[in-house]
Amino acid sequence: MPTPTLRTDRLLLEPYRPDDAEDSIALLTDPEVGRFMGDGPLSAEEAGALFERLFANVYANDLFDVWAVRRDGRYVGHAEIKRTDQVDGHEIVYALIKPAWGAGLGTELARALVRYSFDTLELPRVYATVADANHASLTLLGRIGFVHERDTTEDDGGVTRVLAVDRP
Repeated sequence: MPTPTLRTDRLLLEPYRPDDAEDSIALLTDPEVGRFMGDGPLSAEEAGALFERLFANVYANDLFDVWAVRRDGRYVGHAEIKRTDQVDGHEIVYALIKPAWGAGLGTELARALVRYSFDTLELPRVYATVADANHASLTLLGRIGFVHERDTTEDDGGVTRVLAVDRP
């Protein structure tokens, strides 16, 4: 099933369009945004290649749901939910551009992803993996019902918290 369009009170989540490349690359290369994503901020070349793979592989093969997040028609972030062996289940992933921080959009976005996971995908449990230094995301996820399940130590010595929320 192709990635559907989702709506919240203030956000529109829709599949990426080719003209989102510049905004996506800017998000993924921003040092403050990218410091807690994967292995850290990407280079412009890496972010561009990832954006191209989104269309050539993820959407083309219907691998998992990935959204461009918009507010008032403007790109404000990225969201996805995908199966991952790291947690033996499905994980939500989200990131917002810095000007969108602090307005409750992250909470609204994470709630929408969880609701979609339970209502549409009919998952019994949803995970999030968060760097232990990412206090904002840990607080946000705790507020919407995620609980700490375990910690994993990364190759670089950093600690990632594995959080989960069960279907009500």
